[in-house]
Amino acid sequence: MHSSCQVLFEQLESRREEILNSFRSLSVEQFNLRPRKNKWSAAEVLSHLVTAERLSVAYMQKKAQGIANLDRTGLWEELIMGILIVSQRFPGLKFKAPRRVVENTTVLMTLPEIESAWKAVREDLRALLETMPREEWNRKVYRHPFAGYLNLKQALVFFREHLIHHGPQLRALVN
Repeated sequence: MHSSCQVLFEQLESRREEILNSFRSLSVEQFNLRPRKNKWSAAEVLSHLVTAERLSVAYMQKKAQGIANLDRTGLWEELIMGILIVSQRFPGLKFKAPRRVVENTTVLMTLPEIESAWKAVREDLRALLETMPREEWNRKVYRHPFAGYLNLKQALVFFREHLIHHGPQLRALVN
């Protein structure tokens, strides 16, 4: 795995562990309790994160099979990534989850279920990162629902930013 992606992957794993650890003291009831009507419970937020990553990794695995036929990313995608990062860190911006993610999200009711599912997704992501030839890392292998086609490293950056974006929501559910 390329060193820059190794660092990003390790950041993702560290953040995943921090998130999971923050919910270990909650009962199953607390974990599934919605704070208010039309607000997600911790189980729903974490299930959303797992599903978004699972669908993304599956898409990238599929695209990687024909990697040599994909276009390469360039300056435009770097600009889009900058905008995407800012959008994920701006607390006032709210986004609707993409329909595909919503339709494919099964709310996992317990922390061990989420932990197991998320670990499996990350193992698949690690395998993809380790098998992708370095010279193909700038191919448009990931499709973000709003930003368009991005490369593998940019996908990792988005995964990190997605976790950051949901951070305040998750912290509010622990307190």
